[in-house]
Amino acid sequence: MFADQHEDPFEERLAAALHETGGGFDTDRTALAARGEAHGRRTRFVRRAAVAGGTAGVVLACLGGALVLRPGGTATEAVPSSVTASAKPKPSITARLATDEEMIETLKNLLPQGDFSEERGQGTQPADDRKVPAPSAGLVFDDGDGAAAIGVTVGRVQPGGTVARQAAQCPDRVYIPYDACRTSRLADGSVVTVLQGYEYPDRRADTKFWSAELVTPTGQHITVSEWNAAAEKDKPVTRTDPPLNPAELTRLAAAKEWRTIANALPEPLPEPELPGSDLHARTDLLALLPKGLKVTDKSSDDGDFAYAVVDDGKGRSMVQVNVQPDMLDVAGDLFDSSSETLPDGTRVAVKQGPGDRGDQVMWTVDTMRADGRRVVISAFNAGTQNETATRETPALTIAQMRKMALDARWWSGS
Repeated sequence: MFADQHEDPFEERLAAALHETGGGFDTDRTALAARGEAHGRRTRFVRRAAVAGGTAGVVLACLGGALVLRPGGTATEAVPSSVTASAKPKPSITARLATDEEMIETLKNLLPQGDFSEERGQGTQPADDRKVPAPSAGLVFDDGDGAAAIGVTVGRVQPGGTVARQAAQCPDRVYIPYDACRTSRLADGSVVTVLQGYEYPDRRADTKFWSAELVTPTGQHITVSEWNAAAEKDKPVTRTDPPLNPAELTRLAAAKEWRTIANALPEPLPEPELPGSDLHARTDLLALLPKGLKVTDKSSDDGDFAYAVVDDGKGRSMVQVNVQPDMLDVAGDLFDSSSETLPDGTRVAVKQGPGDRGDQVMWTVDTMRADGRRVVISAFNAGTQNETATRETPALTIAQMRKMALDARWWSGS
C-alpha cells in the first residue's frame, strides 16, 4: 500500500535507503525525504550512510538525492523573512488530542465525495514522548475516476529553523525531476510548497507523486501526499493524475483541523548547528575545476555540499563534493588496507564503478586528513544521477579529482 502512516516518512525512507546501500543507493527513496529535514537529521544520515555503505558514493548520493535542498522551482511570490522569523509566537488555535480513528475521520471529512478503503491512522501520543510517530492518516480514495492513495502527516518545527526554510523551497531538478513545483504564501502568513512529481525519478513507471507541504508562522507543519495509484509502489496506475489538484492539495494542507492537532504536540527540540556550516563548497568547487570545462549548471548556494554540471565538448558530466569535518569515527568504514596514506597522515581511497542508472559510471576520490577532515569528490558520465550516460567516462580524470580533493582551499575558511 502507500507509505506506512505509522512511521515517520523520513525515518522509514532512511531505513529503506540504508538497507539498499549494500547493492547501490536507491535514489527513488529520496522523494519524500528530500523535502524539509532538519540539519541534525541530515548529519546523522550522513554518518549512518557512510557506515552502512562504506563508500563515498553512498554519502554523496544521500546528500545529493535526499537531503540537500536547492531552490529549483518557481515561486508565485517571494517568501519574506517573516515567514521564518526566529521569534516564537504562540499558536492562536486551540490544541486538541486526536485518536487513530479521529485522524482518519478528519482526513475523510476534508476530502471530496468518494469511496474510502484501506484506512490507517496514528493519533496523538503522550506529550512527553518525542520518539513516537507523528499523528498521521492514510487511505485509498476513489472519486469515481480511479483509486488513489492519500496520506497526511502532522508535526511541529522550529519557526525560522532549517525544516521551516527548506519547506519553502522546491527541490533541485538535478536530483528530483518533477513537472511543476510552486511555493506561495497564504493570507495567514503560512508558506506552502506544492510539488507535482513522480514516485520514480527515472520514470521507470508512470506513478505520479504529488504533495503539499505547509509551515505556519508558529511552526505547525502539515504534509499531504497523493499518488495516481492505490499505493506508492507495486500497484498499477489507475488514473492519469492524482485526484486532488494543486489548489485542493493546498486547501487540505491548510485546514484548521490539522493545526489544532499540531498544537497538542510537544515543542520541537532546538535544531543543532550543522558542523561545517561555515564552509563554501560551491565556491571552492568552481574555483578548483580544471580549465577547459564549461559549467552548465551548479548548486545555488554554499555550504558543505556542492555540485556542478560541466561539459568539455564531449557531453555533460556531474561533479559532486562533500566537505565534512570531524569524521574520524567512520574512517574505518571508508578506508582499508588498499587505501593510500600520504606522509602527513591523509588517507585516499579511489573507487570506479557503476552509477545509479543504466550505463552510468561513477568515479569517486575520498580523502580524510589525520584530524578527521574529509573531502570526497564524485564524477559521473551523465548530467544527473537520474539519466542515462551522456558520454563514455566522466569529464574529470581520477588524477584531477585527487588533486582537487587534496587542495587546502576546502579548509582555508575553517
